[in-house]
This record gives sequence, C-alpha cells and structure tokens, in this order.
Amino acid sequence: MTPPNEHPPQALWPRTRIKMCGLTREADLHAAVAAGADAIGFVLYPPSARHVSIARAAELARLLPAFVTPVLLFVNDTPERIQAACAAVPGALLQFHGDETPAFCEAMSQATARPHLKAARIPLSEAADFDLLEFAQLHHTAQAILLDAHVDGFGGGGKTFNWSQLPPNVNAHLVLSGGLTPANVADGIRALRTHGLSLAVDVSSGIEASKGLKDAEKIQQFAAAVRAADADPS
Repeated sequence: MTPPNEHPPQALWPRTRIKMCGLTREADLHAAVAAGADAIGFVLYPPSARHVSIARAAELARLLPAFVTPVLLFVNDTPERIQAACAAVPGALLQFHGDETPAFCEAMSQATARPHLKAARIPLSEAADFDLLEFAQLHHTAQAILLDAHVDGFGGGGKTFNWSQLPPNVNAHLVLSGGLTPANVADGIRALRTHGLSLAVDVSSGIEASKGLKDAEKIQQFAAAVRAADADPS
C-alpha cells in the first residue's frame, strides 16, 4: 500500500473526481449526473447568483442517484443554519467557503456527523504568497482542501490562479477549482495531479449558459476533458 504522504505509481493514479457546483434546476442536475459527476454542489449563500434555499437544495438532492454526493456550500454561516441544512439533506458533505476557522469547521463536522471541505482562496497574481502547506496543516481534519481563486465575493468568479506556483508536496487531498472550463481543465489536472494525496476538480461558471443556469453541452464537454486527461499519463 502506498504510504499516506506519498503518491501512487503513475499507473495507479485514481480517476479524477468531478464536482459540479451551483446547480439550481432539475434539468442541470440530470445533465450533470448523466455526464458522470461524482458530486453536486448547492450554494446556500444568499448573496450568490447561484443561491438556493435549504428547501430547494433538499428537493434537488432527492433526485440524485446512489453514489452521487450532495455538497452544501456555506459562507460564514451560523451553526443553526448548517445543522438545519444537514437535517434536510441526508448524506451531504459540508463545504466551508468563507473565513471559517479550523475549530469551527471541525466542530460543525462533529455536530452534524458530516465530513467537510475547506476552501483555500488563492491570490490571482501571486499564488506563491499563499502558504498552502500551513493552511492544509491548520485544516487537517478537512476531507479535502478546495483550491479556489480569491475574487471579490466568494466563488464562481471564473478566474484561475497560477497553478505552477503551488507547492508540490501538500499532505492533503486537493480539489482544484476557480475558472475551470472544458478548455483548461486537462491542463489543471496535469499541473496538479501529483501535488496532493489525490486530485478532484470543481466547476461552476465554466459549464454555465448564464449565472446559475448550466449548459448541458458544456457539462458533457467538461466531463469528457477530465476523462481524456485521466487517460493521458503525461
């Protein structure tokens, strides 16, 4: 077995998991599932154009087949609302995308008995200025660290950061986000698939026709680009 802080041999790289986030409509959810998405994200942050209510997230999550995981995205939310959302959406993972402390994230995981992801907001111009190794250590109880571009507001800005400036030895599972599209996701996978314990990808604006409304063709193209990158050992 490969030790937890070492990368598997190239031939044993796991397939890149796909999370599609910011879904608001049944048709978009069905298109994402048909394309092979592993996780579906629901934005419970009211200022977002992709926001859905807890009740709507629960309604959509009930349509998911087995082994496709709902993810509830929070930004600096209250424990009461997080717990209410978890009660409404069984089996969901938590994604903390704001300024939540490691202690808060861990406490909410324990209170809800749900794993959590923590977003690291990477500066657009100088990714090297962000200490990802320290961030991952501080958030060591997170199931994965989600790498997103630091934009005004929280997420979904369609901006990429400089992947090449990230450290190559992060002792955490990583989820690459921030400005991914069918055209660049393969480059992102090739750049970062050996930087952490594993790599997944998270897309929102890159598969949209307009904010909050996904495009079925872009969804298929994105998934196909991920699978093509997985098939390419370079």
